[in-house]
Amino acid sequence: MSTINNAETLKEAILLMEAEQTLNGQILKEQFRLTYESLKPINIIKEAMHDFSESPDGISNIMGTGMGLLTGFLSKKVFVGNSGNIFRKLIGSFLQFGVTNAVANHSDAIKKAAKLIFKQILHSKNRKSEDQEE
Repeated sequence: MSTINNAETLKEAILLMEAEQTLNGQILKEQFRLTYESLKPINIIKEAMHDFSESPDGISNIMGTGMGLLTGFLSKKVFVGNSGNIFRKLIGSFLQFGVTNAVANHSDAIKKAAKLIFKQILHSKNRKSEDQEE
């Protein structure tokens, strides 16, 4: 910055700096508002859901994990039932953990097998309906 020798140049420099400070203050306030909005829990959740929906792996991982949790829970319910036996409940918990991990880790293969089974069922139903029409 150059040295200021007279009062008029000093006043112009002060006005320029005040205008710059006002502009920087407005920019800072706007940035603070944006940061505050982005840190709200609902906006964090929305952003996370948006990221998952944009990523094909995200949806697949969620479905695989959900399918694993559901099958693990159902396998424990089937094995333990209404039993009050503590050992049966313990084994049921281990079974649930194992089934959940197995299904979650191999969900793609299970989905492919399920699609194949459903195709076979639909194909056999179509054949039966065609045979009945003739």
